[in-house]
Amino acid sequence: MRSDDAPVAERARTPAGGASVTPDVSPGASRQCTPCVQPVYALCTGCEAPKPSNYWPAAARAPQRRNTRRTVPLRGMLTCGAGLATSIAMTRSLPTPRGALTADRPLDSLTWLRVGGPADWLFQPADQDDLALFLRDLNPAIPVFAMGVGSNLIVRDGGIRGVVIRLGRGFNAIEFSDDDVVTAGAAALDAHVARKAADQGLDLTFLRTIPGSIGGAVRMNAGCYGSYMADHLIDATIVTRSGETLTLTPDDLQFAYRQSELPEGSVITRARLRAGRDAPADLHARMEDQLARRDASQPTRERSAGSTFRNPAGFSSTGRDDDTHDLKAWKLIDAAGLRGHRLGGAQMSEKHPNFLLNADNATAADLEALGELVRDRVRADSGHELQWEVIRVGMSASN
Repeated sequence: MRSDDAPVAERARTPAGGASVTPDVSPGASRQCTPCVQPVYALCTGCEAPKPSNYWPAAARAPQRRNTRRTVPLRGMLTCGAGLATSIAMTRSLPTPRGALTADRPLDSLTWLRVGGPADWLFQPADQDDLALFLRDLNPAIPVFAMGVGSNLIVRDGGIRGVVIRLGRGFNAIEFSDDDVVTAGAAALDAHVARKAADQGLDLTFLRTIPGSIGGAVRMNAGCYGSYMADHLIDATIVTRSGETLTLTPDDLQFAYRQSELPEGSVITRARLRAGRDAPADLHARMEDQLARRDASQPTRERSAGSTFRNPAGFSSTGRDDDTHDLKAWKLIDAAGLRGHRLGGAQMSEKHPNFLLNADNATAADLEALGELVRDRVRADSGHELQWEVIRVGMSASN
């Protein structure tokens, strides 16, 4: 009988060419089918039972003991020979945190556009110490991506390799001091911070209409109505990829329009903001006016990720009567005839053409393809190069 026709278990022992090998059956090891190099089974170090290869995609749904090391293969990282051994070693090197660590976690439900494949691992740290220890002990070869509330994000259909970190309750506190300083956890929602600050007579009203959380606002130097995070930030606390806790000033972050300079793989955990003073009633009234203007001009009830492209003018709308729209992204898109344009399930909004919508069960590929079509058409029509404001991460489904 040829090796190609042999039972699966036999093929695991007999690679192409017929040379006999003895598979490693220690906990955490994988047997592989040569030449396709897919695991026939892997032993789980949680229960030490063999699991067939079709078990692993459902691992996140299977009963698991919390805070145990689980040897679920990292999706898309299995290769032949030494590469397979490396991927197994990387998987086994995952630290044991106090927070939740979930394998093969779908990310579509965590993004405002409701698209995206799974993360190899989703880590939700219990607190800053938990995050720092996890990053310190995590194999440096495993990539890390810090995810906020998914309001400005397209996760591609193939998902994200490595570990996605999403901050939650341990990072959403909002505190006030007598010197008009607001300290907000990175997971605190921008709108919530603006409302709570207004209750104290502190003016962070520019945050009220910005979707997302404080961590994302710092990273993107978020701004609206002429104010930016750079105008208010005193400092930000981060945990680096190596697990070190640092405090960065605006000079360290090198703020620019819709960007900052953060160390690769680092996670923002909190920010201290300086706020001006005003009467709480006046601040709340100002925010109500901002909301009314936003709702009148933007598709706030649709599935979107906010502004899709940065304004070539290099600043956001001021909301003032003298605001100019000549180099606003929406104006260039409209002039190129793309208001309401559709591709697959994706659409440029009729109401505000710089908003990319999931109009009809779009895939991430639909959304990104429409965005690139818009960039091509605007370039041909006006000569301007639109830059993505929405962050796009992960692998395409074909990969």
